[in-house]
Amino acid sequence: MLWGSIARNMIRISTIFIAICMVLVAASLGLVLYSVVGISGTESAIVALTALTFLILYNAVSMRLRDRTDVGSQIADLSRGTADLARQTAEFGRRLAAVEGRVTSANSIGADRIQAVVGEINELGGLVKQLAASVASHDELLSSGMLTATPANKAQDEEQKESWASAADNGATAAVIAATTASPSQAQVLTAVRNAVEDNRLDLYLQPMVSLPQRKVRFYEAVTRLRDDKDQVNTADDFVGIAEAAGLIGRIDHMVMLRCVQVLRRLMVRNKEVGIFCNVAAATLGHPATFAQCLDFLEANRALAPSFVLEFKQATFRNLGPTETEHLAALVQRGFRFSIDHVTDLRIEPRELADRGVRFIKVPASLLLDQRQSSASDIHPSDLSDLLGRFGIDLIAERIEGERAVVDLLDYDVRFGQGFLFAPPRPLRPEGASATGGAPAGKGQDQKAPDSKIQDSNGSGKTASIDAPAIDPPRTTGNAALARRAVGPG
Repeated sequence: MLWGSIARNMIRISTIFIAICMVLVAASLGLVLYSVVGISGTESAIVALTALTFLILYNAVSMRLRDRTDVGSQIADLSRGTADLARQTAEFGRRLAAVEGRVTSANSIGADRIQAVVGEINELGGLVKQLAASVASHDELLSSGMLTATPANKAQDEEQKESWASAADNGATAAVIAATTASPSQAQVLTAVRNAVEDNRLDLYLQPMVSLPQRKVRFYEAVTRLRDDKDQVNTADDFVGIAEAAGLIGRIDHMVMLRCVQVLRRLMVRNKEVGIFCNVAAATLGHPATFAQCLDFLEANRALAPSFVLEFKQATFRNLGPTETEHLAALVQRGFRFSIDHVTDLRIEPRELADRGVRFIKVPASLLLDQRQSSASDIHPSDLSDLLGRFGIDLIAERIEGERAVVDLLDYDVRFGQGFLFAPPRPLRPEGASATGGAPAGKGQDQKAPDSKIQDSNGSGKTASIDAPAIDPPRTTGNAALARRAVGPG
């Protein structure tokens, strides 16, 4: 309002000034004609009035033309403003529709979660009732004296405990003596490794990695075991170091890669989304001749690269030299992805690892749940999964052995888990490369491979189909499992 009034006042002042100027110009013209030219005063006045009239007409016409131009420009500005307003309105409409869609999706997800929580609460209520009934029955037994022990029974119990303790002490002593006398020397282990490599007595065990919290099998890790002349099984920790020192680890890695590819082809017949993790030693990565042989084999199986993950230790990635870096780049060019295991701390640079081709990091569950890691690392363990996800790296919690760890890891947004809780490593048949891994066959899992059989974990040599009963029944969450354990089988 203030600026409008000022503008109107300025227009009035300019109009008055122009009028005064026109009167002065006309009067000056008449005066010049009267004094210089010598015409009469009447004629000079008529000429002055005529000039003033022409000036007034000119000013009016010019103002009219200027007003028309201003109106045209204002109309154009108004059109442009209307178009901008229409575009902004359309943009707001699209954003509003997107927000409404998100709200609807969030409401549906919230309803599903509420239903799941209600179901779990109902289940917990039933379990608490069963627990209460069990406690009440025990109270009745105690009150009726059925559980009261007589002095004679107590004496028998004490004697039995003493005999058990004595047997346990003798057994422990015998176990220590047997372990001391049976521990093989490095020369014996080296001989066993050479014979196993020559006689193809390297067995492949598979351990599944499952999605959390659904517990569906998504990957398998290939674990190598060595059988000596007496068919005794040795783990990788027992012979890998000696094999590396003797220069045999390259042949072992090549044999394991061959078996892993055979297993993966069997698995992918039924499920194209399954993958397998194959461990590679640092010595194999750094030895040009050995790596060239492995690279030729991987090049021939390049079509399996999206599902074939090569796994290295964290120490290997931290001590990469020029040769190892070049070899990793060659594998990345052929489409292969990497995983890191044997993680000892959470000082991780996700951007650098992602640039080198790392897509998975396996961290022990105990390390993730260790509260001391919050101060020892640059990031809190609960934020590690989100940080890695920004760079396309999935976090896998390994060595999970209890339901409590699963519940805590779900709070950390861990998507994959591995451990004895889900399934231990189980062997393939020595004479074939049939694929299985002792995966849980719970509800909703689709990881069965055709004609796949595994050996019994006790080494009896019996085979069992992948359609064996589930290792762990499906659960809503770990809370119900904990309550179910407290109640017991009743």
